[in-house]
Amino acid sequence: MNNNFINEFFGIGILNGKTPENLGVLWRSAQNMGASFIFTIGNRYAKQACDTHNAVKSMPYFHYDNFEEFFNNLPKGARIVGVELHEKSQDLESFQHPRRCVYLLGAEDHGLTNEAIEKSHFLVKFKSTLSLNVSVAGSIVMYDRQLDKARS
Repeated sequence: MNNNFINEFFGIGILNGKTPENLGVLWRSAQNMGASFIFTIGNRYAKQACDTHNAVKSMPYFHYDNFEEFFNNLPKGARIVGVELHEKSQDLESFQHPRRCVYLLGAEDHGLTNEAIEKSHFLVKFKSTLSLNVSVAGSIVMYDRQLDKARS
């Protein structure tokens, strides 16, 4: 029998996503990078041409009407890793990803809400001269997770 707290998993999703096209690109990356599930908070998923692998049918997809509903339904033992330019954010390059976590991205125009920032167990940022598309930012975080780094 496996100890579920040793097994690793991660999910990734967007809070109040601005454009539906970003979802399709993020879902495609999530499927390629080994995500266990994908989710949205606020705005709902709609089939996107850029989700050429149809990831939403290939892995569990969850939708939450608001942040509170998402927070109350986190998988047991999972930590929220908010991706946000914030004074409390750790540099992604030296961040030790939790074994069990949920990566939370905010909309490009507003980022994460104050509630999401306060309730995130970790906040991460990475070096970038200008702001990035949310699906690109999520892809970078998932790529970093795959690197041979220690887990927390």
